[in-house]
Amino acid sequence: MDRTRTLSLRFAIAGCLLAAAAVVSAAPAKLSAEQIVEKNVAARGGLAAWRGVQTLVTEGQMDAGGQPPHALPFVLKQKRPHKSRLEIVFKDQTAVQIYDGTSGWTVRPFTNRTEVETMTSAELASAAASDSFDGPLVDYAAKGTKISLVGIETVDERDTYHLKLTPKSGAARNVWIDAGTFLELRVDGEPRRVDGRMHPVYVYYRDWKAEKGLMTPRTQETVVDGTKMASKVVVTKVSVNEALDDATFQKPNLPDAKPVQKH
Repeated sequence: MDRTRTLSLRFAIAGCLLAAAAVVSAAPAKLSAEQIVEKNVAARGGLAAWRGVQTLVTEGQMDAGGQPPHALPFVLKQKRPHKSRLEIVFKDQTAVQIYDGTSGWTVRPFTNRTEVETMTSAELASAAASDSFDGPLVDYAAKGTKISLVGIETVDERDTYHLKLTPKSGAARNVWIDAGTFLELRVDGEPRRVDGRMHPVYVYYRDWKAEKGLMTPRTQETVVDGTKMASKVVVTKVSVNEALDDATFQKPNLPDAKPVQKH
C-alpha cells in the first residue's frame, strides 16, 4: 500500500472515530428524576418565579373539528389554588365552564341548553385532577406527587427523558422532557374510546415562548394514538398576574352565555 493510500485510510478511520465521539458526546446526560425536574423548572423560569404567579390568563383559538374545521376563540382564566374559568365562542354564543376548586358549572348554548348545569361527578373529578397552571412538575413534592425516571426515549426525533408521575390519587401519568431544552415535549392525555376500544392520548407542547420570564407553550396538539384524530390549540396571548376577582369563578348567571367582548 503506497503512502497516499495509507494516509487516506488513516484520515477515514480518524473521521469515523470523530463522528462516533460526537454521537457519544451528544447523548443525553445521565440524570436522576429529581435533577431532570430541577432543570425543567429552571428552564421554565425558575421555582421562585412560578411561586409568585397568582393568576394566568390564556387567550387563543382551538380546533372544533368539522368540515371545514373551525377555529374557536377561547379565554382561559386561572387563579390559585385551583380555580379556572374557560370561555369558548361559537356563532355569537359563549360556552362557559367554571371550577372553583370544589364545585363546577357549565353553560352550553351550542347544544341548545340554556340553563346553568352543575358539573357531573366525572366532570368534577376531571377538573380536580387537571394540572394547575404551573404544570405537574413545579412543586411536585408539595403536591404529593412521586416521580421516577423510566428511561431515555426518542419523541419527534428528539431525545427525551421519560418520567412517570404518580399523584396522590394514584393515577399514574407520563411526561417526556426534551433532553436539549429541558422543556416538556409530550404528556399523557385522557384516553379516548374510538371504534369500541380505548386509545392512548398524547399532548405535544411546541413553540415555547417567554412572558415575564416564564416559559409557556404556544401550541398544544392532542393526538389520539392509532387514529387520525388530532386537534390543536394555538395560544396568542398570555397574561401573568392579571387581577381576577373571586366572583369570576362563582356559579355563572345565564347572561354570561353571550359573546365575550373582543379586545
